[in-house]
Amino acid sequence: MSEFVLELKGITKIFPGVKALDNVHFKLRAGEIHALMGENGAGKSTFIKVITGVHSPEEGEMFLNGQKVEFSNPLEAQAMGIAAIYQHVTNYPDLSVTENIFMGHEKVQKLTGRLLWEQMHEEAKTILRSLGSSIDPKSEMGALSVAQQQIVEIAKAISTNAKIIIMDEPTAALTARESEELYKIAENLRDQGASIIFISHRFEDMYRLATQVTVLRDAKYIGSWGIHDISNEDLIVAMVGREITQVYPDKKATVGKKLLQVEGLAKTGYFADVSFELHQGEILGLTGLVGAGRTEVCQSLFGIMPYDKGRIVLNGKEVRIQSPKEAIKLGIGYLPEDRQLQGLVLQWGIGRNITLSALLSLSKNGWLQENKENTLAKELAEKVHVKANSIFDLVSSLSGGNQQKVAVAKLLTAELDIIILDEPTKGVDVGAKSAIYEIIHELAAQGYGIIMISSEMPEVIGMSDRIAVMRAGRITKVLDKESVTQEEILEAAMTDLSRRKM
Repeated sequence: MSEFVLELKGITKIFPGVKALDNVHFKLRAGEIHALMGENGAGKSTFIKVITGVHSPEEGEMFLNGQKVEFSNPLEAQAMGIAAIYQHVTNYPDLSVTENIFMGHEKVQKLTGRLLWEQMHEEAKTILRSLGSSIDPKSEMGALSVAQQQIVEIAKAISTNAKIIIMDEPTAALTARESEELYKIAENLRDQGASIIFISHRFEDMYRLATQVTVLRDAKYIGSWGIHDISNEDLIVAMVGREITQVYPDKKATVGKKLLQVEGLAKTGYFADVSFELHQGEILGLTGLVGAGRTEVCQSLFGIMPYDKGRIVLNGKEVRIQSPKEAIKLGIGYLPEDRQLQGLVLQWGIGRNITLSALLSLSKNGWLQENKENTLAKELAEKVHVKANSIFDLVSSLSGGNQQKVAVAKLLTAELDIIILDEPTKGVDVGAKSAIYEIIHELAAQGYGIIMISSEMPEVIGMSDRIAVMRAGRITKVLDKESVTQEEILEAAMTDLSRRKM
């Protein structure tokens, strides 16, 4: 009997013109939580798909409990006790929780072929309760929070009797409290005998859960270490192939004239009495706990969510922004938090995504001037350092960090004064983060005023000139970068300065 429940030896997977995995090795022990780390584009997604039977490798071998296996489809992997929970939850939002849990392996009465609904509801309820969740199995999946949907995905894995569970960036969209709940679920699964591959960009996930870490880089296996046998610095070098001596760049911009004045902005049920100002060349960090109203305030500035009260003054002139089109015309650009759903058209090329909001200005007599469009797209893609073979590559083929760069480049097609960035490094690896930080500082140096929403306190401290902290829809404090601490931000994020209704 092998000491490893899962072992991969020399796995190579080739797509046309690309080696997605190149001689990759991996070993997973029973009852182990094993972290898998690497930059976006390192091969982690292909690695998951080989294990779960989505892709068959050209070379290499895979073993389960010492026995060689070959999967031709995901159902075969599922039958052998392997399940994957992906970063972007793949569910059926209009169906019930029970239907999502048992999709593809429904309980059916043998003689009649009828679905055994009550049995499935009861089993779903039992599994959810074992995970510490009170979710109603009959509730609609689309009505659940991201954290609850993750729990349902874990319940689905348990319902298939999975013994090897792959969790792909499960904490990327979760709050600290929700992440802690997920950690406890993962530990309970481990204690019950499951083996977990935990993919994450966050070092805190790795240290909190894993005992072993394996790193992939550029589709290759770099190494495996015990968690306490490798330093953060060495782990970063393993992931990106170089030292990142300074994560946050030195400030290049000079703060200039006032671009924006927000006074007493309010939207009933979302935020109230929000006031702040933004200057040319300034990076204003907007932080607070999830649900504090940060995104909603910025959506009002961009015309997505109409505000009820207050004033917005741009370049000394009061404006009333009714739509995103109007906001762009006034010089405000917005990068949404969810780049895949709201920021990009994944099945389009890089170039067309970049020029999407500028097609009118690139047209003449109703005809798109494609040469002019391609020249602009190439220029902006190079400006933000998008790594791709050409601007005609599909955006869906890019890593998360490069997708984010494309979304930033799209903003630069308009004549803007102010750029709003909502969680610009969410789901992005450490190397791409450093590159995106450099781009943000370059934009500030060019004179843009930048509002950066971030849930990561080190990031907001490292990047911002000033930091506005929100709680329950209100700005509780505006802090200067020079003297601020994480403790001070957290205190401001948890302090209720007013109990007045919004």
